[in-house]
Amino acid sequence: MSVGLAVLLVSFVVLLLLEVPVAFVIGIATLLGALALSRDGSFVSVASDMANGLDSFPLLAIPFFILAGELMATGGLARRLIDFASSMVGRMSGGLSIVNTLTCMLFGAVSGSATAAISSVGAALIPEMEKKGYPREFSVALTATAATTGLLIPPSNVMIVYALVASNVSVGALFLAGLIPGLVTGFAVMAVAFLVSRRFKVVGTANAQGVIVQEVPAFWRSFLRALPSLSMLFLVIGVIIGGIMTPTESSAIAVLWSLLLVCVFYREVKWYQLPQILINSARTTGIVLLLIGTSAAMSRLLTIEQVPQAAADALLSVSNNPLVILLLINVALLLVGIFMDMTPAVLVFTPIFLPVAVGIDINPVHFGVIMIANLCIGLCTPPVGSCLFLGCGVGKAKIAGVSRAMVPFYIAMFAALLLITYFEDLALWLPRALGELE
Repeated sequence: MSVGLAVLLVSFVVLLLLEVPVAFVIGIATLLGALALSRDGSFVSVASDMANGLDSFPLLAIPFFILAGELMATGGLARRLIDFASSMVGRMSGGLSIVNTLTCMLFGAVSGSATAAISSVGAALIPEMEKKGYPREFSVALTATAATTGLLIPPSNVMIVYALVASNVSVGALFLAGLIPGLVTGFAVMAVAFLVSRRFKVVGTANAQGVIVQEVPAFWRSFLRALPSLSMLFLVIGVIIGGIMTPTESSAIAVLWSLLLVCVFYREVKWYQLPQILINSARTTGIVLLLIGTSAAMSRLLTIEQVPQAAADALLSVSNNPLVILLLINVALLLVGIFMDMTPAVLVFTPIFLPVAVGIDINPVHFGVIMIANLCIGLCTPPVGSCLFLGCGVGKAKIAGVSRAMVPFYIAMFAALLLITYFEDLALWLPRALGELE
């Protein structure tokens, strides 16, 4: 290991332990590593690498999708999706746990944000579940886990980030590839939630107003109320598949459609609220883009130090069996997810592990889905899991209790991850069938 790489790794770990914001951790560690290598003009070269990392047209989709998600999160979408989910499974014993899971899947997919799903759906359903006899820790664990499935179901900002880092990977193909794995993961969580909730001996579910649903639900009425929101999925994916628009152009349409829904159709957002929504979106966008820029500089330095080649040699020295290599990569990513949030993990480790995957004939689109499904688990694990901490905050629960309640959901997500990893058709069948992938 060279001096520069040693300095980069040590400074990276120390800064993380000091709880410095991740974007600054990556940027400072990269600069220190470059200085240790005595590169001429290290400050200029790192700044140049950051600028080049942001010089990409597809990146414009990220602020648009973030804004669309912020509009959806503020616009009362959660209540309509809860009613729609209740109309489908409202009469089942323990059905409120399924309502929670299904709503988080739908909301996460439409908004493209797991944290927005937890904030909106959790605030409405966690107290309601507790009233009906569900332990608070179980409700929080379920909400946090189910919300991550929306990161696999398109549209997904992290898929755009992966496509940018991986190069020559179609965002449209990634969107399609994540749909079935997202549903598989969601149904795995749903099945575990249903089985565990039967121990609590609860009956019936509730709609958004907290009224127990014992009669035949007004399915079509709730479906029609939720349909304009659900149409976001078909609108974004449809125009990309049809070749009508690029992902960046479709993200702009997503903003326009969200604005019409929340301000004109649902009328949940007033015009005077829009400046604050724009400010919140700009803050989130700034964080994401700073992460992308600093990660691009780090990836450049890792490439100079031949870290991807060293990682490939190390893994292939253990085994030439693709199944074993994928298992080792998954284990490594699970450990990474414990200590790093999803976006920086994708930015830093895609250039390291993707060449290994391609070297054993794993399709880059399939590997992207594997990586995102894997890191979704990390969002629910301490000590860094953002979804876990946000869920505890929304549900006013202790992390220790929620972590214990998470165990069966971890098992469900691990099982789904293994299916996604070793059955590539779960990810690749849909994009191949629709001509997005050869």
